[in-house]
Amino acid sequence: MRRTARSLTGAVFAVAAVGALAAPALGDGARLEVRPGTAAPGGDVTATAVGCATAAGDASAVGAGEFTLAPDDDGDATGRFRVPPSAQPGTYEIVARCARGGPKVRGDLVVVLASAHAQVYPRGSVKTGVGGALGPDPVQTAAGVAALAVAAAGGTWLLHRRARGDGI
Repeated sequence: MRRTARSLTGAVFAVAAVGALAAPALGDGARLEVRPGTAAPGGDVTATAVGCATAAGDASAVGAGEFTLAPDDDGDATGRFRVPPSAQPGTYEIVARCARGGPKVRGDLVVVLASAHAQVYPRGSVKTGVGGALGPDPVQTAAGVAALAVAAAGGTWLLHRRARGDGI
């Protein structure tokens, strides 16, 4: 029993060591960096395919279509696209295909309604109840004005009687 366990343990370690050494050879480390990772509709986004000299980008998921990534100073492929003004909030996958049969790399872009630096101003009316939230009603407005007029006339009449000393 001990011999079998030792043999299996040795075999597992040998396979793991070979796999760890072979992993860098199998993957070339290419990846897609999307900056900024969060953008508002109408904002510009830069995509960099690290490990690719040139690439073709696809931002159709967010509605921006295809774009070209050209070599930059670091030897990676960099391109730009604009988030359409009609883009809805959410997370979208941006894809780039490295040239000459290279790998397909992916990155995520999060679309938000407004950028973190933009000031958002309130708009519309405040919904606090019946007082004007339902809109102007001419009948209710006339009734309110009439009630105020009657109250003002009655108050004036009472104050006038009191000033004369008529017993109220």
